[in-house]
Amino acid sequence: MEHTHSHSHTHSHDHSHGLGHHHHPVEIKSVNRAFVIGIILNFAFVLIEATIGLGIHSLSLLSDAGHNLADVASLAMALIAFRLMKVKPNEKYTYGYKKTTILVALLNAAILLLSLGAIGYEAIHRLIAPEPLPGKTISIVAAIGIGINGVTALLFLRGKDSDLNIKSAFLHLLSDAIVSAGLVVGGIIIYFTGMYWIDAALSILVALVILFSTWQLLKDSLRLSLDGVPEGIEISKIKKVIDGIKGVKDFHHIHIWAISTTENALTAHLVVDPNSSMDFLEQLKHTIKHELLHQNIQHATLEIEMEDSPCDEPDC
Repeated sequence: MEHTHSHSHTHSHDHSHGLGHHHHPVEIKSVNRAFVIGIILNFAFVLIEATIGLGIHSLSLLSDAGHNLADVASLAMALIAFRLMKVKPNEKYTYGYKKTTILVALLNAAILLLSLGAIGYEAIHRLIAPEPLPGKTISIVAAIGIGINGVTALLFLRGKDSDLNIKSAFLHLLSDAIVSAGLVVGGIIIYFTGMYWIDAALSILVALVILFSTWQLLKDSLRLSLDGVPEGIEISKIKKVIDGIKGVKDFHHIHIWAISTTENALTAHLVVDPNSSMDFLEQLKHTIKHELLHQNIQHATLEIEMEDSPCDEPDC
């Protein structure tokens, strides 16, 4: 049986398609600037919020500082992803260092989930025995948080529909602003009513917000670490689309995995008519790769098989 291998990869395109890739070119310079400003502003706020939270023994401020710190880590991870996109592959790391973004996401999720245990334990203790707290201080600090998160979110507003990392950053910052708004209201209630248990209740609410976002992050990063099919990609749909292209007799032995949090790869066996010319096969390959771009597959390796030569691989 004769196999013809096609190992050409699609590395750069004027337009990308699907989840996490831009329909219009994203200016790397302005994106880098937005991430750097976001990281500096939010990290400065985390230090202020944590310091005041420790000083006045406010669990809601401390848990919110933890939430904001996680988002600073997410922003840093996204910035690293943009930088690593420029690092060229080498003989040892043939895909470059793009997969580090997946490992960082996994680590980020694991640390966050561990911190939830500490928040939950302390919150239950505070609900049973509430401590007097300055509600006014909680409201002022949280109001500063709304301002910082709001301003930073605006930096990502323009690019949020063009890249998954930018959209993720925008949504994280928006959720931070909403949580801070909740803390402002809680602080006002504490100030006027002296209901100090509100602080512990708010910290549990923040913990639930963290749990909701982190659980998805943990699931996604674990699946991508194990070379699972990325979210939003269906093998059955891809097979149906490719099988429908003129000249394709069969499309099987499909493997799809993530190279990074924003790039996906595919290998597959392509069955064609044994009388097909080389020109036709090249054109067919080009058509398939373009169609795969629409399915959010940026790198494709196709092994061509003749219709009269059955595949001899056991899991074909």
